[in-house]
Amino acid sequence: MIVWLNGTFGAGKTTAAHELLDLLPGSTLYDPELLGSGLRLMLPAKRFEEVDDYQDLPSWRRMVVDTAAALLTEVPGPLVTPMTLLRQEYRDEIFGALAARRIPVRHVLLHAEETILRERIANREEIPGDADANASVRRWSLEHLEPYARALDWLKGDAHVVDTSALTPRQTAERIAEAVRTGAGACDIVQTPEPTAETLAAGVLLFDDQNRVLLVDPTYKPGWEFPGGIVEPGEAPAHAGIREVAEELGIQLPRAPRLLVLDWEAPNPPGFGGLRLLYDGGTLSGDRIHDLLLPGAELRAWRFVTESEAETLLPPIRWNRLHWALRARERGCPLHLEAGVPVG
Repeated sequence: MIVWLNGTFGAGKTTAAHELLDLLPGSTLYDPELLGSGLRLMLPAKRFEEVDDYQDLPSWRRMVVDTAAALLTEVPGPLVTPMTLLRQEYRDEIFGALAARRIPVRHVLLHAEETILRERIANREEIPGDADANASVRRWSLEHLEPYARALDWLKGDAHVVDTSALTPRQTAERIAEAVRTGAGACDIVQTPEPTAETLAAGVLLFDDQNRVLLVDPTYKPGWEFPGGIVEPGEAPAHAGIREVAEELGIQLPRAPRLLVLDWEAPNPPGFGGLRLLYDGGTLSGDRIHDLLLPGAELRAWRFVTESEAETLLPPIRWNRLHWALRARERGCPLHLEAGVPVG
């Protein structure tokens, strides 16, 4: 298990984490900031000039998960992880990958009012005796108060909140330990196993009366997606699409959807690639759209979008697949793609 202590600078994550080690038997401190420091030593300086924060590095986010999994093979108890995580898509990527490895997460937000945070930051001395370095750390911490305020809505909806305004570090740790014992802060994310070989996946495009396409926002991975998923062993791909639409959205398709695109996705480590099929699920009436379900453990949101709007939401490989699927729908003839490029 990972007990992820979130919150901005001054909330008391590090001090509470050290106290928590005494209250959770067998627990170990796991600080992903050390991975960021290591990457600064190993990656070219130019790479860091391209990002605002080491959290923006895909390598850091992957290392957080891989290192946690490795540590849990060495230690008996939970990992206590004091780490600010304000971007929801990064939370999705990290917590979703942990869920895929069957590693449960307790997400706890340590919160204090801004006036208290500013007072704590002003009195913070990160490097004793180095006035310039401490001033730089304080400026950097204060700059993160605004992003924290913007992230509060999703953080409070996702995590168990402990208000540290009037608590000592020990009292904060006791509140966290009690929350962990009662299961508070559990991240109810669909645990999709990581693929170990090429996979076959089926997606279904659903449209409204304005010919906009339905996209969904999964909780367990970053980026928007089409309804659908991995085809199970022995399952017909079209049937898999029907099943996934019913499970994800509560929509029962009246007939087998029509194939639009078959795309061979090249392996791109750590991914294995495979075949990706997109089907035409037809147009949904207003009543059926009104009845769309939204399982919280799997999907955060859904929306109908135009093709140009989809380009801003989908990762490039998925948008390219959608682009050709819409062309196939216009022509009434399915398309065969290899690595996103039409064949023939």
